[in-house]
Amino acid sequence: MDVKSDFLNEFIEEEVYVRQPPDFESARFPNRVYKLRKTLYGLKQAPRAWYARLKSFLLKSGFAEQMSSEFEMSLMDELQFFLGLQIKQGLEGTFIHQAKYTRDILKKFKMGDSKPITTPMSTNTALDADEDGEAVD
Repeated sequence: MDVKSDFLNEFIEEEVYVRQPPDFESARFPNRVYKLRKTLYGLKQAPRAWYARLKSFLLKSGFAEQMSSEFEMSLMDELQFFLGLQIKQGLEGTFIHQAKYTRDILKKFKMGDSKPITTPMSTNTALDADEDGEAVD
């Protein structure tokens, strides 16, 4: 399920002030700031305010099914793409791959008719740490 506008319009308890947005500065009071009453996307208090409202609603109503009466929701299909990765879920587990990305790259460089080959190195090789190498964060 996807809750639409989940982080918008939630009241916040903390005092949060923001600068006037560019191109929307008040000509009469250009140096004033705004005190927020509700959350904005990207505001670190937004998830906390949303969670508090959701928790309050669930405790009050007792039924998650009644959420659609309080929140605008839409039913989403099974996760297929996430951050550019393809996700395939099955009984044996979750498989992550980039087949579509690879096909798109091949098509972009006019190599869509290329013959596929297997991976040119052993896929079962265990990689050991380089004890003399430089540490990387």
